[in-house]
Amino acid sequence: MHALTLQAPYLDTDADQLCFSLDLGERPALAEREVLVGGLTVRMRLLGASHQVFAGPVRETVACLPGAARGLPAGLTRQLAGWTYDFSASTARLDPAEFSARVARILGRAADAEHSLCGTFPGSPEAVTAVVVEASDEASRPPLAWRTWHTYPQNGQIVSTRTRLEAR
Repeated sequence: MHALTLQAPYLDTDADQLCFSLDLGERPALAEREVLVGGLTVRMRLLGASHQVFAGPVRETVACLPGAARGLPAGLTRQLAGWTYDFSASTARLDPAEFSARVARILGRAADAEHSLCGTFPGSPEAVTAVVVEASDEASRPPLAWRTWHTYPQNGQIVSTRTRLEAR
């Protein structure tokens, strides 16, 4: 799926402003896509420079949340209603050429993926939020995985997350 141009201005935010939650309901979304992967409904939602993914018992939110503790966990594992949830996040600060090349790869990966949702912001084509959902080839109740990217061209930052959800 090719990137959507989101109908919202790009706001100068920073990777350090992102927060993580597994407890939030729906936030106002700029774009949403629902897919069926491995028998599980997955809802991908773009919230500006952030995302939500709803799958099974998971309500993953990575966003700037007023009043919430800032920062993303480098690694987190939780047991949720018969599932094991694993999340990790990292932030890279890149020089302009490397940043542009990495954003191009993210856009290409999202465009080539069967299950993705990707948005760019008017006035800043390298300001991207992307979600790519992947299913494994394992036979019985396969794990589900998704990756996300949040790019901040004003300071060359890219936040990448990886999530894996597996039935116990």
